[in-house]
Amino acid sequence: MKKPSLHQPILFFFLATLLPLILTVHSQPSPSPSPSPSPSPSPSPSPSDDSDFIQRSCNTTLYPDVCASSLSNFSTYVHNDPALLARAAISVTLSKALELGKYLSNVSTLLEIHEDGVPHPTTAAVFHDCFETLKDAVDEMRDSMKQMRDLVTTGSLESFRFQMSNVQTWLSAALTNEETCTDGFKDVQDEPRKDEVCARVDGVKKLTSNALALVNRCVDNAIH
Repeated sequence: MKKPSLHQPILFFFLATLLPLILTVHSQPSPSPSPSPSPSPSPSPSPSDDSDFIQRSCNTTLYPDVCASSLSNFSTYVHNDPALLARAAISVTLSKALELGKYLSNVSTLLEIHEDGVPHPTTAAVFHDCFETLKDAVDEMRDSMKQMRDLVTTGSLESFRFQMSNVQTWLSAALTNEETCTDGFKDVQDEPRKDEVCARVDGVKKLTSNALALVNRCVDNAIH
């Protein structure tokens, strides 16, 4: 029996997701006080100081080179602010996750492999499962981004920690969903598109891991 097309749910997902992402990724920092719980340094840091801050922060992640290269364009935006840096890292990760979803939407409806009538998970089905877990990861990243935008640092430390714990939980869940995506390909025969999607998911996993590490660093800086 012919399986229903995956194109419509995938297209709907991206129509529902892309516009809010554009508004999120390109949002500018509010003129209100910095969201970091630490006072803003004075005088303002130089561009060199900003770059050094990003590199030092990235050195605390599992993938420091990926971290530094992905955030280098934000050096004049973060101003030595751990919360702004974490927010930028989540934004970059979300953008890359949507790029991956677009790739999946372009190939998943084209793939349905059967070899000699032997039952096995079809590549199309695994791509679809990967897309579904990625959709959950994107939702969790968007929740994290919203929490970082709405971060209130003028209250108690416990309030700040509660807000950040939400971000930590969502990013951890997103990382788990990304790992689930690649796990599904273990029983699928080797082919170029399988290798391509696994490589792309691995890249998003590294960005997610780095974003979570920078969020953790933000919390640690506020506590100590």
